[in-house]
Amino acid sequence: MRLALDAMGGDHAPQPIVAGALEALHANPNLHLTLVGDSEAIGELVPSDAPAERLRIVHTTQVVGMAESPVDAIRGKPDSSISGCWKLLADKEVDGVVSAGNTGAMVAGGLRSRRFLPNVRRPGICAFMPTAKGLSLVVDVGANVAPKPSHLYQYGVMGLIFARHFFNKPNPTVGLLNIGEEAGKGNELTQRAYVLLKNGLKDHFVGNIEGRDVHQGVCDVIVTDGFVGNVILKLSEGVLDFLMHSIVKQVIGPLPNDQEFAMKALKKLIAEYDYTSFGGGPLLGVDGACVICHGSSKEVAIRNALAFGAKFVESKINEKIVQELEQLPQPKDDE
Repeated sequence: MRLALDAMGGDHAPQPIVAGALEALHANPNLHLTLVGDSEAIGELVPSDAPAERLRIVHTTQVVGMAESPVDAIRGKPDSSISGCWKLLADKEVDGVVSAGNTGAMVAGGLRSRRFLPNVRRPGICAFMPTAKGLSLVVDVGANVAPKPSHLYQYGVMGLIFARHFFNKPNPTVGLLNIGEEAGKGNELTQRAYVLLKNGLKDHFVGNIEGRDVHQGVCDVIVTDGFVGNVILKLSEGVLDFLMHSIVKQVIGPLPNDQEFAMKALKKLIAEYDYTSFGGGPLLGVDGACVICHGSSKEVAIRNALAFGAKFVESKINEKIVQELEQLPQPKDDE
């Protein structure tokens, strides 16, 4: 299993990125890692007893900042660690790439490489959303902020296949995020996407769902455009953080005798919904695994993201997406 890791990406790089990589190597003897970035800075963080036969460093001279324009950065910094990861994937030196760096630049790098799966028109970022019935997938959460209806249709297809094979759900369901449950609701994008999803996914499509349904587990896959999806993702993170701090302050704080017990219970609850458990979300639709991590990722998140990337490759999700897309009706190019 060969993965490339952007060692310079993220708010805290490179120290926790390299540390997480080393933990992943120790946890999986079949994992081969390529750390991409400043070789001197990376080398100082790699101990002498690291498994040299499964670890290499590819030097790059540039770093894409978290606040930089994605397209400008990819064009203006051809020797960035992000571009280096995508080049390794394009040259088939690795099976997947992982980064906690600039999300837009990661997507732009994938778009520029044009390494899409057959019949896929635009890739979409998949995020895991905690619900009352387990995890749901949201596609897209930031890769495509101005999609066509056909893009949303393909997000539904890819999300369905991912849920079926990665989470072992034989009959996953797909819902379209909208401002009402009725079929005629929404703007032109959602109305046209509704028709495509209904005709293409048949009984797997449950119709429109509303924002209040996202955490209720009414479906396994939630389809939306990248703008709305990213707002939902960040809003959910913010609400969870707000609620947890409020519980600590207003509920646990006044307890006279059970604060320690209550804090343990709260920490256990938070751990169930912590993004670090997966480490990142896949960019579905590219030829190879691509895991995009949270910018604040540290050792645990990076280790889990690499494990997730390895599992993605081992599960042959992309092969299954290609096979099933070929069997389903494809919308016209202008849809």
